[in-house]
Amino acid sequence: MDARGYGILRWKFIGVIVCFSLIPVVALGSFINSRFSRTYEEKVTSNLRIMIENKRYAVDMFLQERIAQVRNLAYTHTLSEMGDQTFLSELFGTIRTGSASFIDLGVIGSDGRHVAYAGPYDLVGANYADEDWFHQVTLKGVYVSDVFMGFRNYPHFIIAVLRRDGDQSWILRATIDSEVFNRLVQSVQLGRRGDAYLVNGEGVLQTPSRFGPPALERCFLPVEGINELTILDLPSHERRELAGIVPLRTMDWKLVISEDPSEEMSPLLTVRSIALFLVLGGVVVIFAGAFLTTRSIVAKVERADREKAAADVNLMQSSKLAALGKMAAGVAHEVNNPLTLIREAAGWITDLLTDEDPECLKHFEEIEEAARDIDRHVERAKTVTHRMLGFARRMEPVQENVDVGALVEGTISFLANEAMHRNIIIQREYAPDLPLINTDATQVQQVVLNLLENAIDAVGRDGSIQVRTGTGSGEVSFSVSDTGPGIDPQLIHKIFDPFFSTKKVGEGTGLGLSITYGIVERLGGRINAESEPGRGATFTVHLPA
Repeated sequence: MDARGYGILRWKFIGVIVCFSLIPVVALGSFINSRFSRTYEEKVTSNLRIMIENKRYAVDMFLQERIAQVRNLAYTHTLSEMGDQTFLSELFGTIRTGSASFIDLGVIGSDGRHVAYAGPYDLVGANYADEDWFHQVTLKGVYVSDVFMGFRNYPHFIIAVLRRDGDQSWILRATIDSEVFNRLVQSVQLGRRGDAYLVNGEGVLQTPSRFGPPALERCFLPVEGINELTILDLPSHERRELAGIVPLRTMDWKLVISEDPSEEMSPLLTVRSIALFLVLGGVVVIFAGAFLTTRSIVAKVERADREKAAADVNLMQSSKLAALGKMAAGVAHEVNNPLTLIREAAGWITDLLTDEDPECLKHFEEIEEAARDIDRHVERAKTVTHRMLGFARRMEPVQENVDVGALVEGTISFLANEAMHRNIIIQREYAPDLPLINTDATQVQQVVLNLLENAIDAVGRDGSIQVRTGTGSGEVSFSVSDTGPGIDPQLIHKIFDPFFSTKKVGEGTGLGLSITYGIVERLGGRINAESEPGRGATFTVHLPA
């Protein structure tokens, strides 16, 4: 799997972890928020019901008290007393001291004219015979009017009580201060956008609205036909509004209280915002945890895959070497016997030539040279088969204390003449105080020899080879670097395969590096190659100290 594949795997893990972590959190949060919102809205509606019931009681009580006051005045005094202007003024002053809601007080005769008047207006002699309220009180005995303008040209309403005394009848009429009444109605804790007002049976405002029409204008709410406490939910393009409507018990008026539920639900919105912030924080924490956990898991998977790939490569290499060993053993045994016969025949030819007169044998020198060539090439072939047999047997290394620096220097001396003949300079860079290692000196020397021979063959002529030793992390290492043409990056992973060679056909067997790899592996070490085309190659061997 490449880096892109591990990246996709990482994000899949993150997605699965985040989804399965957030689904229950979001579901539970949504359920709790829904239930809490519904409960809170029910609480807001319940509070509005309680508020409007309490306010209705207060308004009814206010009207009943004022009616009782006017009735008591009418039935505790005679017409002669109430018709006395001075007495009425003093009585009105006493009433005003105890209640500022009365604007004036008037006594009206059966013909509709003012008999006496106490108040700020000049209404003595005013005739109300044609007014609707005059006829209503004559019929009902007690009458509370709707708000109207009247002779005062100012919104007000009256309480009138009819008193019959024998064959005489008269009316005590009191005007209620609308401002006091308005303050009573609007004294509810309504918030910044709440409102409270009274409307009559036809939907006409009896008290002004804070944000709507003034008194005596039409109300926009559908109040007609409402005979019990009703809560209306009035959504609009600007804001949502809850309106409670309840009829008064004293008269045919309706109390309306409206409020903006968002104000009442502001604590809920605050809690919701905090909860949302906490959820977002939780999402960030979950994502961060998922990312870190997934990165660790994928890193371990990637490391395990690489270790498995390396193990597979080593196993494949070992399998190749094992197969090569079996094949090498068979080839070596099959080749050694003919080589022995060929060498004996070449020796027999040489022995025969010693008995011949060189002058009598026309091609004596050519035959003698051919015998020597046969013997030389047989020796070379036996060396190859000997290596193959040594590789096939995979002899256990002999454990002894080895000075790697001295061993490397001694091996270089074997090839010094060859290097000098090709004008190749061998440079040395040995680490001081290199510790001894417990290994097989012969097999290590074989490794060094193979690497040096390959380096000389790679340089060819007129170049240099650098040999280094070093230590670190419980290992002793040596490396051989050459200034040859280097190895193609596409082939460098094959150089330790048996019979693979970068040399020209006929110049190499392809066994040197595979044998070197097998020896280093048996010694418990490792070998790696680095190369850059045109800048040579470096082979480094690490052995346990």
